[in-house]
Amino acid sequence: MSGATDPAAVRERSGWRWGPFTFRLPFLHTRPHWPELLQGTLVATATGLALVPILTGYFGMSFEEGIATSLMISTFLVISLWVFGDPYAPGWTTPALPLVLAFVLARYDTPELRFQAMTALSLGYALLVFVLGISRAGPRLIGWLPPTLRATILIGSALAAFRQVFVTDAPRFLEQQPVSILLACAICLVVVFSAPLHRWQARHRWLRHFTALGLLPGFLAAAVVGPLVGEVSYDVQWGWLAPPVADAVAKMSPFSIGWPPLSMYLDVLPLVLLTYVIQFGDWVTGDAVIRDAQAARPDDPIRIDPRRSHLVLAMRNAAAGLVSPFFPTQGSLWAGVHVVVVSRWREGPQSMRDLHSGLVSYYMMGLPVIYFLLPLLTGLQPLLGVALSITLVTTGFACAYIGLAIPRSNAERGSAVLGGVALSLFDPWIALAAAVACWWLLVGREQDAPAAVPATGGENP
Repeated sequence: MSGATDPAAVRERSGWRWGPFTFRLPFLHTRPHWPELLQGTLVATATGLALVPILTGYFGMSFEEGIATSLMISTFLVISLWVFGDPYAPGWTTPALPLVLAFVLARYDTPELRFQAMTALSLGYALLVFVLGISRAGPRLIGWLPPTLRATILIGSALAAFRQVFVTDAPRFLEQQPVSILLACAICLVVVFSAPLHRWQARHRWLRHFTALGLLPGFLAAAVVGPLVGEVSYDVQWGWLAPPVADAVAKMSPFSIGWPPLSMYLDVLPLVLLTYVIQFGDWVTGDAVIRDAQAARPDDPIRIDPRRSHLVLAMRNAAAGLVSPFFPTQGSLWAGVHVVVVSRWREGPQSMRDLHSGLVSYYMMGLPVIYFLLPLLTGLQPLLGVALSITLVTTGFACAYIGLAIPRSNAERGSAVLGGVALSLFDPWIALAAAVACWWLLVGREQDAPAAVPATGGENP
């Protein structure tokens, strides 16, 4: 995040300042914008519960406890906007998720040990981000990392994501709903990544609104086609759900199940470092999108402060690690949403009063009502495997094409792919050593390394 705006040089228009942060109370300092509110409700409904099948299948939780966990994760995400005032659409650091799942599920056998590993990841990551933010050493660390190793991380994430969908989880999801999942993934890949479709947007305005829905069209297609082919059966229940937050916390908090041993913190350290590299790329993306639009909105100056962003991320991960540890769901950027909101913000005050209002509106003004609506939750329950598969496949595709674009020679490309295979298959320390050895022996010292990792487009599934 080089060349960031001087925090002292920008006076934002609303909110209560506390230290380096700005508190914005929804409906007082931010007003609802209905296009963002409607989109956010639909997209969050389709993607916000993607963790539930993982929590029920591998972490010993009931469906209701999985809902409660997703509620807590979403709450920690949205406070980034209205408690701390960070100017990014928050989301998961999704490219790291396949690597984390592959490591945690393969290495630890019980839900308690798996949640302890998630706690170690969350707290270790919080400490790293805090230290790098206070010392301002983050940009120097990323600037030192060779481009080939950055490509290796992204390619490893892509391979781990595809392996999770088509091999590890295939008996539970893909083999049970093959038509629904493959159709949904195909539609999402076209909507999000198709170059011809994006070229047609210049001639057809309605396509811009369609592609802005991101993963939702594919999810809705599966919801319609699934029952027709006998893969989905709905059992909608009416009423309200009181998510059992206390029961969920009792199953995953270190205060209940015990604290991770020191050896576990050492085991997860490579994953912590890899996640920070990916996270830094998300910050670069978020800053670039805001700076590009800021000239069109001099009435609404946005304060970009790397130190604040590091502190916000550290505090959110530390808090989540104590009550709802599931790494890496406390990232800083949902790139697709960020671009959509900023694009409308740049059109002027007649479209969006201020950027923070648009961002908070997309997150339903900080009110997670979808987690209490029993008809919505039970209607979505048979489609959660579809949502998870969509998330991992689109994440893998994005990581693959960004990672493969970084290497500049055949040796760099071969080293990145070989190192990526190691990251997706082996324990983190062994995989990291193999990746570094591939780079050192096959590529060697690289010149003119770029200052920051390319954007990964972190999603909030």
